[in-house]
Amino acid sequence: MLISRADSASLPSYRAAVFLCKMRSKDILLLLLAGVLTAYYVYIPIPDEIEEKWKLMITDCFFRSLIHLAEFSDLLGLKDYMWVMMLITVLERTVPVSDKHVRVTEEVFDGVQVIVYEPSQQGGDGELRRAVIYLHGGGWCLGSAMMGPYDLLSRQTVQELNAVVVSVEYRLAPPHHFPIPFLDVYRGVKHFFQGAVLARYRVDARRVAVSGDSAGGNLAAAIAQQLQQDAEQSVQLKAQALLYPVMQALDLNTPSYQQNEHMPILPKKLMVRFWSEYFTSDRTLLHAMLANSHNSLQSGRMLKYVNWTVLLPESFHGPYNYSAPPLANRGPSYMGTALTDPRASPLLVPDTALRALPKAYVLTSEYDVLRDDGVMYVTRLRQAGVDVTHQHYTSGFHGAFMFTVWPTDFQIGRRMVWNYIHWLKENL
Repeated sequence: MLISRADSASLPSYRAAVFLCKMRSKDILLLLLAGVLTAYYVYIPIPDEIEEKWKLMITDCFFRSLIHLAEFSDLLGLKDYMWVMMLITVLERTVPVSDKHVRVTEEVFDGVQVIVYEPSQQGGDGELRRAVIYLHGGGWCLGSAMMGPYDLLSRQTVQELNAVVVSVEYRLAPPHHFPIPFLDVYRGVKHFFQGAVLARYRVDARRVAVSGDSAGGNLAAAIAQQLQQDAEQSVQLKAQALLYPVMQALDLNTPSYQQNEHMPILPKKLMVRFWSEYFTSDRTLLHAMLANSHNSLQSGRMLKYVNWTVLLPESFHGPYNYSAPPLANRGPSYMGTALTDPRASPLLVPDTALRALPKAYVLTSEYDVLRDDGVMYVTRLRQAGVDVTHQHYTSGFHGAFMFTVWPTDFQIGRRMVWNYIHWLKENL
């Protein structure tokens, strides 16, 4: 049988039709169902203000899959929740090495592992450099100074500021619950502030900043406060740069926690999990925190420092009404002491402890459960007379600052990094 040229052009379509006819209707239904379920799982409602929405959806799909796997593994008793979540750190891990612009060394500061980044080219005789002590995020349970985005940020900071960067590899919870991560960082910072160590790296003691993102921002804020109260500490910070920092554990139902409960990359449930794991492996605290019913009579006395109706500008209130967290008459064993410790919740210090703090840069994102923590701290710092630069990204989401490496490279992440480094240039 001869086929004309016109007929031959439609031959692929004909064969496809025959193939579909031969498929059982059950197979077609399963194929369509798989496609629908895949699309449903990947797609989540994301506000129009957020840029590169589909890239964020795909990125969040990986995060949600890992969260579900961690929950399932934990439920069956196969592997601990945070053990599974550590895959994020493993996938991003890199080996920091020196290049023609930056010299990289791994050091131990008073028992704490750090990575030191320095300019490869030495300056003139007697020229001293600025320094940034950087503390990585990850909810005190994940993350590493050796992750690709942190390595890239440190190199950019060195080259743009001709500065030394000390990236601290503190121990993580679990098993190292609060205050171990804080104490690791504090020991490392105090070691760096010794005259001989500053001289070794040719750092100007008057031009040192501490910085960190998320849980690292929490540690950075706490370090700045504790250094001011340390009578034995002669060297003090010139600046603190806090990137969507975690600032308090008393009220986990602020407007931003409610508005962004299911937002990428840090849903409320995951942030609450980080908080509870930071304090203890006792699941009782996790369940109480999820219900925002974890405050004791002891911690209740500190709620005035996190009253968002007073500390948040009206524009951040949204449609939400304030409801004070309920108080339960629990003993000291119920984490009351840790909940109110300013080394864990820097927002809880009195005004007198804020007045002498160094100038601050605070970055917040609209679509982040931690937004209000940062904004409330900005309010309290300004009321105490501290010079504060508050940069709020109306299209920002949690973690964007670190999304600068392929395949999770976002334009907003690059802008955040540029603005952050520019502020350090002008203020350090």
